[in-house]
Amino acid sequence: MTPPIRTGPGLAPGLLIGLGLGGFFDGIVLHQLLQWHHMLSSWHPITSLAALELNTRWDGYFHSATYVLVVLGVFLLWRRGGPHDGRALAGSVLIGWAAFNLVEGVIDHQVLGVHHVNETVPRAAWPWWDAGFLAWGAAMAVMGALLVRGRR
Repeated sequence: MTPPIRTGPGLAPGLLIGLGLGGFFDGIVLHQLLQWHHMLSSWHPITSLAALELNTRWDGYFHSATYVLVVLGVFLLWRRGGPHDGRALAGSVLIGWAAFNLVEGVIDHQVLGVHHVNETVPRAAWPWWDAGFLAWGAAMAVMGALLVRGRR
């Protein structure tokens, strides 16, 4: 029988770091490098300098929040005296990143519609990109859970 996933203080640093890294990946790769979307680009499409400034400002708020998550995770890891189980740390980072993708994908893409993963493709293709983002999150959750459960 597989032991349950523990989410106590032992996994908290990795979860916070994973949440932050997921946000950094989204913001740096999808917002800045690929420029597929910005934080509010479905609500305020980039059709003017004012809209770009607004979106860039909200991208900055978003990056600030992800930075705080990583700093908190590193602080908790430091307080514990470093990683005691690299496999569990890697698994909890994956679970945190997966949580970012799943929550962000459902709330921002589906419920609020503030942006979609790839707004450079025809609108009819947006749901497929959003679904891929959720599938990627689900895959990371499974991989992370397997790593965490595999620790002894």
